[in-house]
Amino acid sequence: MKDVAMMLSLNLLRMDRNNIRASRRLRRLVEGITLWLAFLMLLFVQPLYADAAPADDGEAGLLRFVDANGRYQQPALVLGSQFDVTVSGMIAQTRLVRRFRNTSNQWQEGVFVFPLPDKASVNDLAMVVGERRIEGKVRPRLAARKEYARAKQTGRQAVNVEQQRPNLFTARVANIPPGETVTIDIAYQQPVQYRNGIFELRLPTTLTPRYMPGPPIAEAQPDQWQSGWALATQSVPDAGAISPYTVTPADVAPDSHRADIDVVIHAGVPLSSITSPSHSLDTRRDGGTVRVSPSGHAVLMDQDFVLRWQPAQDYAPVAAVFHDRFEGEDYLMTMVLPGKTGQKPLPRDLVFVIDTSGSMAGESIRQARSALDRGLATLRAGDRFNVIQFNSQPHALFMEPVAANANNLARAQRYVQNLSADGGTEMASALALALGSSAAGKETEAGRVRQVVFMTDGAVGNEAALFRQIRAQLGSQRLFTVGIGSAPNQHFMREAAKWGRGTYTSVGDPSDLEGPLRALFAAMSSPVLTDIQTSWPAGAEAYPARPGDLFQGEPLIQVAKGIPASGTLTVSGLSPDGERWSRTLDLQQAAPAQGLHRRWARARIDSLLDQAELSNQEPDKAEITRLAMAHTLASPYTSFVAVDTTPVRAADVPLESQSVPTLLPKGSQAGMLRYPQTATLAPLLMAIGLVGVMFSLAIALLRRRVMA
Repeated sequence: MKDVAMMLSLNLLRMDRNNIRASRRLRRLVEGITLWLAFLMLLFVQPLYADAAPADDGEAGLLRFVDANGRYQQPALVLGSQFDVTVSGMIAQTRLVRRFRNTSNQWQEGVFVFPLPDKASVNDLAMVVGERRIEGKVRPRLAARKEYARAKQTGRQAVNVEQQRPNLFTARVANIPPGETVTIDIAYQQPVQYRNGIFELRLPTTLTPRYMPGPPIAEAQPDQWQSGWALATQSVPDAGAISPYTVTPADVAPDSHRADIDVVIHAGVPLSSITSPSHSLDTRRDGGTVRVSPSGHAVLMDQDFVLRWQPAQDYAPVAAVFHDRFEGEDYLMTMVLPGKTGQKPLPRDLVFVIDTSGSMAGESIRQARSALDRGLATLRAGDRFNVIQFNSQPHALFMEPVAANANNLARAQRYVQNLSADGGTEMASALALALGSSAAGKETEAGRVRQVVFMTDGAVGNEAALFRQIRAQLGSQRLFTVGIGSAPNQHFMREAAKWGRGTYTSVGDPSDLEGPLRALFAAMSSPVLTDIQTSWPAGAEAYPARPGDLFQGEPLIQVAKGIPASGTLTVSGLSPDGERWSRTLDLQQAAPAQGLHRRWARARIDSLLDQAELSNQEPDKAEITRLAMAHTLASPYTSFVAVDTTPVRAADVPLESQSVPTLLPKGSQAGMLRYPQTATLAPLLMAIGLVGVMFSLAIALLRRRVMA
């Protein structure tokens, strides 16, 4: 019996020891989990703090977008727009009318960040209040801000329009009375695009929220007006000025964010087709004039309006010259379309880069996958290829470009079909991988063409840094960009292609894929015309001073100042086989045009900005300001301001400030919505409380462990 008792005692002792060990292991596990949870909670505190941080006093009205329960409320300002466009030759003149109607019982300041075409030149501004029209004036940017701020503070109605990016502007409208409407009238011109025999006009109405890379800056820059959802970062210090809130049509009044669009085309020649990949059309012809508008009533401002027209085959232009006079000086613009070179295509290393970040979720990623499939189908025997997808980080399908055989193509097609969209838009690392992934970054092999096709919506805020990266890493390669979605960042797409010595193509609708992509891949397989030279009569100052390379179906467009419409212009280039191509134009045959002086001034300003980028120096601010003032243009250093002389709001009556949101681009998913955050610090305090609880529990467990 004693032996049995001893065995039972030993077994119980072993069980106690095992239980103690298990308890210790469980406690260590709980301690580890608790510490990790506390650490993870700390990671969430900073963004919650950023979201909960109140705006400065000048923008306190932004927090009126949410009620006491943190639910979104419709803004008090109802926005209406009207586009009246007149197209003559290669230039479109647009009168854009914005109406801000105050539906509240408080005086309001309206702030609206809106897109314009990437080559638009804003040249006029007026404010209409009742029966009165107050004309705006162009001022240096800081002076315009001060004039607007004084008018706002003293109760006078005023408007300020300034450029944030070449294709992104901010309008501020001060002292809108309760129940009243203030209208701003903006005039701008834009070049009409021509490629492969088709003219195209694009009117942006909304924008895709942009990704803002880089660590946050603790305090906003003193010269920045903050009115957006994003905090300033070291890479995008003006993030707050280019990040308007993004909502759905259900979040605004039923009659808000609608646009009436009317386009008049003075073609001068018979047109074989007038189409739109974005909207159904009502078309009315009267001789050589065509009037076009979207069918039905005013359209939702949730996608770009795209219009295309094609001259009858016998009237397709191969060369054209236009002439204008402004303040006693002559301006000329030429368009020359090179003929076919007849050179056989060379074997290629073709790298496809597809954006799979969160902004591409929904219809955009489906369009991008379809576009990439079409690109893979163009590969020929002798070509090599690779596929790179990127969001928060890039990933290449192959270690290096592989032969375009059946097995590799089938593997790539399966890979592409499984791609989904999520995460950030870290474009710099994707560019580095794409531009340096051939032969360990060495120059392309002799007799082989190296091409990169970049498919994205361009929703980034650090455009300038990416342009510098493209120039630094391009080498002998060529970068082609494909704009995806209903509201791509055209400025980034077009400039990236320019610095990449390639072309830009936009696709905005599933039914619109075939034509533009067929033209793109045909151009990529055609020989390029390099070493473009233009010989104007003596005294001409022409821009761009050094035209880029040309692909099949692409025109050379150049604007010159300082010579009359007389003499000849000779354009020449070098074909891949080394032969010289040339064409001579008689300038006396120039057709009359309007607004060429503004197009020249815009090209001159772009040239000065490009020179500064290339030399890594500050732009010639004085010369850019002088040009913009002389030709009445908005620029990085000039803005438009219109101020009424009579105060309408008493000094003791409060003024609220409200940012008018943009609509979520059509086809985007709800993850791209950007609502204003609550005005309270409740989320932050809750997070801090949870972190405190986690650390307290961890300390208590550690103390028990030490005492044991």
